[in-house]
Amino acid sequence: MFDALRRLVRDSVPGTPGAHSRVYPHDVRIAACALLVELSCADGDFSDVEQRRILEVLQRHFGVDELGARDLLVQAADANRDAVDHFVFTRQIVKEYSMAQRIVLAELMWQVVLADGDFDEQEAYLIRKLANLLELEPAFLSQARRNAE
Repeated sequence: MFDALRRLVRDSVPGTPGAHSRVYPHDVRIAACALLVELSCADGDFSDVEQRRILEVLQRHFGVDELGARDLLVQAADANRDAVDHFVFTRQIVKEYSMAQRIVLAELMWQVVLADGDFDEQEAYLIRKLANLLELEPAFLSQARRNAE
């Protein structure tokens, strides 16, 4: 599925060089985006609406244009596929993001989870697990959900 997504994104990106922010292999944005990708796939369906929501999040919150967002999404999907577990991403985020930034990330995670209008048990479990690994209190997670709704 991710190979198809990579091809789709790669084929739809115009060959305009330079306008987007560069993405580096250990960029914390890749780690954060990988969590968003994982959440969007938790229900077994990486829907178009979830993909669009992630691209919007990347542009608005991660300082990239559309080309950069597509590049970041492809790299995050690759990193997510290759990762052994979520800890590799959450550890980097906890190390590099302040508590306030992690709370904003929790809100973005809720936005992605709720984007398709369906919230199931797998998504609920995963978002709680990731919030715990991101060292977020349950009250912060609840507030992030209210803000996202």
